[in-house]
Amino acid sequence: MSNKFDATLSLLTVLNYVKPKGKEMKNMKTLISLTALTVLLTLASAQDKPPVKVSPAEAKSHVGEVAIVCGKVVDSKINKYGIADHGKPVMLDLDQPEPDPVFYFVTFGSKDGGPEEAVKAFKDKSVCVTGKITLASGIPYIMAADRTNVKIQPENKTTNK
Repeated sequence: MSNKFDATLSLLTVLNYVKPKGKEMKNMKTLISLTALTVLLTLASAQDKPPVKVSPAEAKSHVGEVAIVCGKVVDSKINKYGIADHGKPVMLDLDQPEPDPVFYFVTFGSKDGGPEEAVKAFKDKSVCVTGKITLASGIPYIMAADRTNVKIQPENKTTNK
């Protein structure tokens, strides 16, 4: 958004230095100013739209969108190779495990606990993951390198009366 805002601001600044030469120039300035204002308002309203909340099975229909995907962590896999400054990535399947997962998210363990810490933190827990849904080998996933994008949900405990 910053680049579009800067371009619009630059255009408005240039227009302020242009001396109107008759009624047509004044109308042109007004038209350009209104167009710039419309673009800015459109961008501002698009940012206010909250991400859609979907199930792991529905995630494939929302590839390319920022969404919140909620489900239960049923399987995990620690990658063999690490990434500099992050460690080894951990893939966590929601709702359906290998060999036919419907959705997974990727995160990293803490520096102290390593990837096993991430597995322990999320295993068998209900979570909601926020991020852009991408496809890999036909399976939707979210890269949640920032663990604040993964929220553990409270367990629904039923009581017998």
